[in-house]
Amino acid sequence: MDHAADRYVLTRRSLVATGLGAAASAGTALAQGVPAPTGSPAKPGTLTTAPVSQSGLSPRLTMHAIDNFHGTPGAGMVCDLAMLDGDGYRPIKTVTTAPNGRTAEPLLVDDAFKTGRYELVMHVEDYFATFGVKLPSPNFLGRVPIRFRIRDAGQRYHLPVLFTPWGYSYYRGS
Repeated sequence: MDHAADRYVLTRRSLVATGLGAAASAGTALAQGVPAPTGSPAKPGTLTTAPVSQSGLSPRLTMHAIDNFHGTPGAGMVCDLAMLDGDGYRPIKTVTTAPNGRTAEPLLVDDAFKTGRYELVMHVEDYFATFGVKLPSPNFLGRVPIRFRIRDAGQRYHLPVLFTPWGYSYYRGS
């Protein structure tokens, strides 16, 4: 049995070596078969710089909003962070994501970073309204609550959130 195809491994470096990596980074990204918005200040932009390494940093909570509808970072997403306190969530802070879809500072770091149950509410409907996306009224998703637990305040927690006007997913990243 010939396994000639097994000799080829698809990696970022192999794409760059063929010229596809350069074309992908210089060209227009595709999202659901539609070209990503270009040039208009009323549309989200593509990522222009690489993320900064988190190695060597103290324990903290960070997040990354990823707009899967446009295929771009979720720049300008308003998020409310709260911690479970008794029977309800106590607001901690409201943040807005930077052009790279991340917050300028960690959501929680140093003395503010504690074990417990948290809720991050993302203002998805307002985000898409900012860019003039035609949505039904009311939209399927308005504000998305993401509930999670920090069990060990000695570790770093990263919360990537991928979202569209109709769905979202999140996970504990690294």
